[in-house]
Amino acid sequence: MKPQEVLFWSVAFPGFGQLLNHSYIKGILFILLEFLINVNAKFNSMIYFSFRGETHYALEVANFDWLMFYPCVYFFSMWDAFKDAGGGTQNYSFLPFVFSAYFVTFGLMISPKITILNWFPGPVFFPMLSVIPGLLVGFLLKKWCNRKA
Repeated sequence: MKPQEVLFWSVAFPGFGQLLNHSYIKGILFILLEFLINVNAKFNSMIYFSFRGETHYALEVANFDWLMFYPCVYFFSMWDAFKDAGGGTQNYSFLPFVFSAYFVTFGLMISPKITILNWFPGPVFFPMLSVIPGLLVGFLLKKWCNRKA
């Protein structure tokens, strides 16, 4: 399998990339972690209310104690599957994944404070938007580190 294909399956659901790479134990572990975090964080309810424009309900049902685990598991799953499929051969290629996880986690922490009129962007959309600066910083830092090496 191509590394990009495995990466996209991991984006769809943590653990699927590992299953495609024949790393069954890791794949099942990531799937179980995703379910555990998703159910305890009430993530699907948050997504439902956010897409309906009812961000105040999404904030009410969210369990941020559990939700804080999600970005790290999600992005580590993507990195692991991508790397095991032969991607990420360049030095520091993990940095975009690390900084995306960091920025999404930070976005989760501040999303209740910046929700405007209890509507936008909320605990789902703001962290999703935080992936963009995370990738940007990660790729720029990767490029800078590789130039110095």
